[in-house]
Amino acid sequence: MAATKRLSKILHIREQEKHDAQKAYHHSQELFEDVAVKLYTLLRTKEAAEESYEGYLKQSTPITTIKEQLTYIEMLNKKIISMQQSVEQARNEMETNQRHLTNAHVEVKKFEKIIEIRRREQDEIVRKNEKQAMDEIAIQQYLGRKNG
Repeated sequence: MAATKRLSKILHIREQEKHDAQKAYHHSQELFEDVAVKLYTLLRTKEAAEESYEGYLKQSTPITTIKEQLTYIEMLNKKIISMQQSVEQARNEMETNQRHLTNAHVEVKKFEKIIEIRRREQDEIVRKNEKQAMDEIAIQQYLGRKNG
């Protein structure tokens, strides 16, 4: 019985670790989504800027406006490259946290299974002892009637 209590304490610790891993995973998932949305927004902005640039080229637009638009597009490209790195980092962190969560879940299941097996073994021992005690009582009663 003491072994089961110790295992239950360990299970409780593992469940807490799993809970912490879930929090970390959900946090990293939200971070990834936020960064990915920012990247998407930048890509859409760049697409609109390129459309404006194409429109300026088709019209008689001052060269300074075209240069400004080109500079703006280049600045967006730099931001996009930086944001792509951020997205990759956030994805890697999310995947790492997902692996930790999976491992924590497996550990919890292992301890639950071990505890279940130990309890079944303990129940079997109790049933066996009860059966043995009942057999002894029956033998004593039989011998008592025979002698009496």
